Amino acid sequence: MSIPQTNFLVDAEPSLADLLAARPALNMHAQDGLCFENIPLNAIADAHGTPVWVYGAATFRARYAALKTAFTEAGLAPKIHYAVKANDHLAILSLLRQQGAGADVVSQGEFLRALKAGIDPKDVVFSGVGKTGTELRAALAAGIGQINVESPAELALLSAIAAGMDKTAGIVLRMNPDVDAGTHAKITTGRADNKFGIAAHEIPALYVHAATLPGVNPVGLALHIGSQILTPAPFAAAYAKAAALIAQLRAAGQTVTTLDLGGGLGIGYRDEPGISLPAFAHMIRRETADLGVTLILEPGRYLAAPAGLLLTSVILEKTGGAKRFCVLDAAMNDLIRPAMYDSYHAILPVSPVDFQNPATQADIVGPVCETGDTFATNRALPPLKPGARLAILDCGAYGAVMSSTYNARPRAAAVLIDGMPKLITPRQTIEDLWSSERIPG
Repeated sequence: MSIPQTNFLVDAEPSLADLLAARPALNMHAQDGLCFENIPLNAIADAHGTPVWVYGAATFRARYAALKTAFTEAGLAPKIHYAVKANDHLAILSLLRQQGAGADVVSQGEFLRALKAGIDPKDVVFSGVGKTGTELRAALAAGIGQINVESPAELALLSAIAAGMDKTAGIVLRMNPDVDAGTHAKITTGRADNKFGIAAHEIPALYVHAATLPGVNPVGLALHIGSQILTPAPFAAAYAKAAALIAQLRAAGQTVTTLDLGGGLGIGYRDEPGISLPAFAHMIRRETADLGVTLILEPGRYLAAPAGLLLTSVILEKTGGAKRFCVLDAAMNDLIRPAMYDSYHAILPVSPVDFQNPATQADIVGPVCETGDTFATNRALPPLKPGARLAILDCGAYGAVMSSTYNARPRAAAVLIDGMPKLITPRQTIEDLWSSERIPG
């Protein structure tokens, strides 16, 4: 099933003023320049250098509260399990734990990070198509709350391991609803040709089989159809299929108490609105109100993306043919989303003078030896001198967590604003790049 997405993108590029106005955590101070949660970004760059990730604790809290409020007003109280893959920093996980969030993890590393941040293992959901025996043993030993099983082979492996450990794992089967969320092909997860989940028509027999196996206790279903979804329609199509399947399972005498709705809530990367939380919450109530199940939601990007930015400095400007290039000290090894997904990120000058100066078209690029090391093409920006600073916005999700040391470039520092800015990751040194390597004798 294909669900068309509403296309908020238009031919006209938003102005710098429009991009700024769409982000309440940012403001342009006449003297201090661009501020994030009332802290001048220039002060952070002066203290910690660039490139540097900057996160806003108040923005995380506000977005979590908005999500909770939308569901409360719809008469729902889903369990919120933050998708750790979006941003796995211990400071962020701890902050969200304090708001009441559990965790959705896809590896043993993410699981142990969640525990290190103080999240109770009973509040952790383990997703993913390729869990290893080692990962399953560690999760079972720690008392994980739920394992989302994605194949018959995984079910058999988990049953054998859990029975051998004299444990019983609470599991849900992840169904693949064959719904096209209309998002980027590389982040859609609910079509029949995606690697994720179990075909819906195979679920009933497998669920009955799971109920007979030692070491596992099937309690429900899970699904996840993709990321950066901007309208409730694709979700509604998938949830309706899940509701029908739950009715079928119950008619066959099976117990179903949990429905894991996944994540995928989209945000506005330009000046367009993201998904409407009230509309999303009321759609869930409409599709699930009669099921009598515990609901689980796994937001990642929605909570994290607008709560982070990448602060970078201009190395130089150059021309090539008719092109103007602005070369930054940040690169695709820091933020790979534009290179990997052709993703849009708004870019704002930090200087109030630059913000007001007349703009011309420029390609915003990094120094890595790849043509793909491009953050933006034909973006309207003022002339920028060496040392001028830019903020690449909405990179709190899938930014630092996907960074690398390609071209032997150390990873950037990270700062969390929580009233005052605090360093939460020191900048990697060049020597750190080879500190764990060994040359054979």
